[in-house]
Order: sequence, then C-alpha cells, then structure tokens
Amino acid sequence: MNVYSSEKIRNVVLLGHGGCGKTTLVEAMAYTTGIIKRQGKVEEGNTISDYDKEEQKRLFSINTTVVPVIYEDTKINFLDTPGYFDFVGEVEQAIAAADAAVIVVSAKAGVEVGTLKAWDLCEKHNLPRIFFVTDMDDDNASYREVVERLTELYGKKIAPFHIPIRENEKFVGFVNVVKMAGRRFTTGSNYVECEIPDYCQENLSKFRETLLEAVAETSEELMDKYFSGEEFTQEEISTALRNNVIDGSLVPVMVGSGINAQGTIMLLQAIVKYFPEPSKLKIAGKNVKTGDVFEGDYDESKPFSARVFKTIADPFIGKFSLLKVTSGVLKTDTLLYNADKDTEEKVGRIYVLRGKEQIEVNELRAGDIGALAKLSNTSTGDTLSTKANPVVYDRIQVSVPYTCLRYKAKNKGDEDKISQALAKIMDEDLTIRAVNDTENRQTLLYGIGDQQLDVVVSKLATKYKVEIEVMKPRVPFRETIRKKVRVQGKHKKQSGGHGQYGDVHIEFEPSGDLEKPYIFEEKIFGGAVPKNYFPAVEKGIAECCQKGPLAGYPVVGIKATLVDGSYHPVDSSEMAFKLATYLAFKQGFMQASPVLLEPIVSLKVVVPDKFTGDVMGDLNKRRGRVLGMNPMPGGKQEIVADVPQSELYGYSTDLRSMTGGIGEFSYEFARYEQAPADVQQKVIEENAKEMQAEE
Repeated sequence: MNVYSSEKIRNVVLLGHGGCGKTTLVEAMAYTTGIIKRQGKVEEGNTISDYDKEEQKRLFSINTTVVPVIYEDTKINFLDTPGYFDFVGEVEQAIAAADAAVIVVSAKAGVEVGTLKAWDLCEKHNLPRIFFVTDMDDDNASYREVVERLTELYGKKIAPFHIPIRENEKFVGFVNVVKMAGRRFTTGSNYVECEIPDYCQENLSKFRETLLEAVAETSEELMDKYFSGEEFTQEEISTALRNNVIDGSLVPVMVGSGINAQGTIMLLQAIVKYFPEPSKLKIAGKNVKTGDVFEGDYDESKPFSARVFKTIADPFIGKFSLLKVTSGVLKTDTLLYNADKDTEEKVGRIYVLRGKEQIEVNELRAGDIGALAKLSNTSTGDTLSTKANPVVYDRIQVSVPYTCLRYKAKNKGDEDKISQALAKIMDEDLTIRAVNDTENRQTLLYGIGDQQLDVVVSKLATKYKVEIEVMKPRVPFRETIRKKVRVQGKHKKQSGGHGQYGDVHIEFEPSGDLEKPYIFEEKIFGGAVPKNYFPAVEKGIAECCQKGPLAGYPVVGIKATLVDGSYHPVDSSEMAFKLATYLAFKQGFMQASPVLLEPIVSLKVVVPDKFTGDVMGDLNKRRGRVLGMNPMPGGKQEIVADVPQSELYGYSTDLRSMTGGIGEFSYEFARYEQAPADVQQKVIEENAKEMQAEE
C-alpha cells in the first residue's frame, strides 16, 4: 500500500443502531473500490469487518474494525463500529481516532435509538457528520419519513443532498439536489444522467432552498447575492457547503443501498469533498520534559507522536496496538518512548490493518492510522513519542461499566489462566473490568450490559479454552448490633502437661461509627487480666469482625470493652485469650439485637421526559426513594434516587426495555442503612445455604 500524506487522508467512523447496515455498507465500499471481487454478507459470516468468531456466530459487530479504502487518490480509513449499546467502549475508542462520522440509517427501520445516540456522540466530540440512508432496495423503505424525523429532531441542520427515484416500487436512481440533476443506476453505484421525475419536483425545490439558505449564510457577499436573486456558481456552493459540514452547521443526508452497492461512489465523493483532512485539525498534548503544551496538529514536520486508540490481543495472531499518528512520521526500526509508562519500545514492522488482513508499509505519516505488533508495555490510551520530545495526550474517555456478575472457574486450577485471559480481554475493551472482592470472597466481572458479559464468557471458552460459571453477585451487606450486652467467654482445656486457660468478660454496644469495624477499650481493675493479654483480646475481636456470626458479612459499628476476667499463671496464653474472645464475641453479638445493614447507592437515571413516570414507578418497586429531577438538554430529565444496591441487579436490561434503549444510568455508594426484616431473613437463609454448599 502506498504512503499517504495528511491532505490525502480521511478518518471516518461509521455509527448507527445495531443492524442498520454499517458493516454491509463498508463491504459495499470495498467492493466498489475494487478491494474485493465479491461482496460478503453478514449472514454468511464472510465480511471484511466481522472476522471474529463471536461476530460470525452472533451475526453482529462486537469489535471496531479498521477498513482502509482508496478512492481515486485519497485513503479513507473507515472505522466500522458495533451498533449494540453494550459495546459502546469500542465506539468511544474509534471516535478517539476519527475526524468525521457517517451515521447509517436503515430506510426500512427508520430513525432508531442508536441513531440518536450516534448524533449525541458526534455533538460531544464535535465531529462533522453525514447521514447515509441505506436499505432503499427494500419494499418498506421510506426516505421521506427518515428525512422528516431527522428534521423534526435537528431542525435546519438537516440538508438532504439526494432524493430517491423509484419506478415500479424499485429504487432505480436519485436526484442530486446540489447539482439539480437526475441519476439512474446502471451497475452498482455507476449511473447515467436522466430526467428529474415530476413527483420529485416539490421536494426538490424545498430541499434546494434549504441548501441555498445555508450557502448564503456563510458570508455577507453570498447573502447579498442570494437576496438579489443571482445564481450561485457550483464552486461557491461546494466551498460553502464544505465549510458548513465541517463546522457542523449542516448535515447532508444521502441515499443508497448497501446490499446492492448503490450510492457508495456518491458517499465516497462526499467524504473526500466535505470531510476535513487531519492537517486542518488541532490536537495538543503535554511535553513531560518541559511541561509545555505540545501542538501536534497532525503536522508531518514536527517530532513524531501517536496515540494508541485500540488494542487487539489474539491468542493466534498476537497483540496489535492500533494507533493514529498525531505528528511527524513513523518509520520502521525506530526506538519509541512511552511517556505514560516511562518505557522504550522498538518498532519492527509497521502495518495497516484491513479487517484481519495485515498490510506492511514502510512508514505512516501524520493523520494516518496503522498498527504495531508486540509492543510489550503499551496499552490503549498510551502516547508514543520520542525520548527527545516525550509527549502525553489525554487518555481516551470511555463509559463506566455498572453491570456486574460474580464468576468462578469451572475447573479447579484454571484461576491463573482465567486472570491472564481476562487481562487480554480488558486490554481490548476498556469497559470490561475484573475485580477481586476479597471482603465478600468473590470475583466480579463488570461490563456495560449482560450481552457484553455473555460475549466475554463465550470468548474465554472459545479463544482461551477456559470456562467460568457466572452467578448473581453477593451484595456487600454489613452486620452490626442495636443494644448493649455483657457476656463472659471462657476457654479452658486440660490435657497432659500445660493446659489452656483464658477468661474474659466483655461489654458489647453500638459505637455509633459505621465507618470503623470496632472500637476496643479495657477497664480492668486489680490485674484480673494481665496487660500482656490485651492485644490478644483485641486481635480476637478484629478477626471476628471480618466475618460476622449473623450471615458471614463484615461487622461494623461495635464497641467492645474488656471489663473483667481471670487467668492462670501457668495455663494462660495469648492463644487461650483469643479463643475466649471468639466465644464471647459470638455469644454477645447474637444477644445484642444483631441486624444487617444494606448498601444504599445514589442512582442517576437520564431519560427523555416521556419515560419519567415509568422509571419512577419502577424505582418505587425497587424500594427506591426518588429525591428529585433535573432538566437536561434535549428534552431529557435526570432522576436522582437512593436505591438499595441489592435491587439494582439486572437494572441495565430493565431500563433498556422500559425506554427502548435510550435510558442511561450511573450510581455511586452513598451509605449503609438497616435492611427491612424480610430482606434480612432472606439474606440470612441464602447465605446459610451457600455456606452449606461450600462445605
């Protein structure tokens, strides 16, 4: 593959709802530009993008795939992203490397939740965008409904560049609104000029007016020309539209069919014409040596720097770090410096990935996307630069995972293999986290949703040959007491030689401080218990607090005062006093009105206005207390509530079904509160069963 300089590169992310046709569209563009001789199909598992076994099995994209295509003399790096919301981390990593977006909409399904989310992501990251309405070959396709809905949502920004031409219920061509000309398809995307049908005229004049108004608003000179009724030249229109698309004030809507590769040439032309080349964009990092701002700005003449936006860790092909060159030129056999990790990395070969195909290149210039193999200390989000000019760019921001499952190895002895495999999976997807919760004796797997976690379990089995069992996580309850008691603990054992003797009288009462497990004091008179045994008594209490007598949860908020006891000059020992304390603790705790405390989280749910009633009703069923609502931009509300953590299991799935996938939530731990009696009873019974099973 040739080496391309910044002005001949476009980095475009494909966004849209799951199943809207992104992968099919990439396949169509690869076919149109001659990369492949036959168009693959998602259902047949033979597309360039979906090469992963899991993707072929499930028939949807799970990973972001880079597919570079060459159109005329420009290299367009397409980043094909998953549409299902569980894999949002892959989308966020792709957006970090993209300079513009094509939002794909199925004319059959219309504007879906994924379309709205794609728009919000573009707004958040200031990405210029084009809507491509695909599936026009379908009998139920309605371009008009898509355009009307987009206009209703985003107003004057929406500018249809095409109007479809249909004959005998078949999609046969389109009207180019910019050039005011009819186009009839011959083969694939190729076309011949044709007459504009009468039924297109009404929409044509309306859409044309929108375009001309947008052109007029770009300068006073053009505004004067517009009002005096003069025609704009084609060049004036093109230049003005390009500026409008790049600054986001205009979003073109184009039309085609991915499955028949219709409309792909027009889309490729629009990408080259209206989307920015990297050298026109800004990116700044920090020089860690001097502390100064380093403006990389995709300038080839500056020292080399690049940001790793994705990692592929495959047990068969090895590890690849996908990077975007942010300044300078990357050449083979260079020594690079990773300032995030303070390590050096040797560059062997440089690759351009196209799906799973690895194409070797001599160099990568600023603005381009490529891959390096087997970097030992580099992970997603790291910056690579030179030791002479060490640079760090901002880390990639990804969504926080809140859905969690408990897991354990199916086969004993697989624990190490599982943790190594999970480390590789977490390298690839930053929204997956494995947590060892020692306090509750469980290992937890966090993700964005159940589907993503299901894929992780499947990947472990197929790719890494290890199996895990998943189950509902143990909620981190706490145990405490409600009243004051005084108990005696006596440990006395006589055997040949030295016996064991320890005797303690301890008062247990609530300490009022739920942040600390216990407070220990002693009020011993007349040396009933010698001072040198006090630490053993405290140690006994500390150990008992790790696993409470009620249901095996950590104990908090108790005060233990050693008030009396007795000892034997020969048989007493630290161990004997510790064992006596165990007895006192267990007995005293169960007499002092023991209760379970449950964790309460502060939950924030963001939904469109129309769903607030449903969401609040559901939170009430979950024993939640709604504290208030805050209006958000875009007709949304943020609902703030306190909810017991145990009631949030499966919430991501329920919220999606309630809101059609558009609702989002986050939470953080707030405090502990006494659990209701029925909840306590249920938890105690469940834990007793679990302990029996473990024994």
